[in-house]
Amino acid sequence: MNDLGRGAFRAYSAGSQPVGEVNPGAIEKLTAAGHSVDGLASKSWDEFSGEDAIAFDLVVTVCDNAAGEACPVWNGSPVTLHWGVPDPVACEDTGERRRAFDHAYDELRARITEFLQSSGELHV
Repeated sequence: MNDLGRGAFRAYSAGSQPVGEVNPGAIEKLTAAGHSVDGLASKSWDEFSGEDAIAFDLVVTVCDNAAGEACPVWNGSPVTLHWGVPDPVACEDTGERRRAFDHAYDELRARITEFLQSSGELHV
């Protein structure tokens, strides 16, 4: 969203159960696709909730099981969307995990592109 939106949006990433480091498979995929990974960190969505947190316009959950989780209360009364994408980390086989990261990346990129096109913010 940050790369494709070219400044029209500021996207953040966090999870309900962070493990303390960004998955190496995610780093590998993002790097291979030409995205900067500088500053990426594993963080809890708790960092983005509470009265002192950033006010969001939009919150998108992406993991298959996140749709059923109780999300925090977000500042700003954001629109919430769920883009269910299987979690690549759930794959135990290395080759299968790589294909799962490819699939997740392709799926999210397509949805982000569609979102940006519908909002008139896609800058190519």
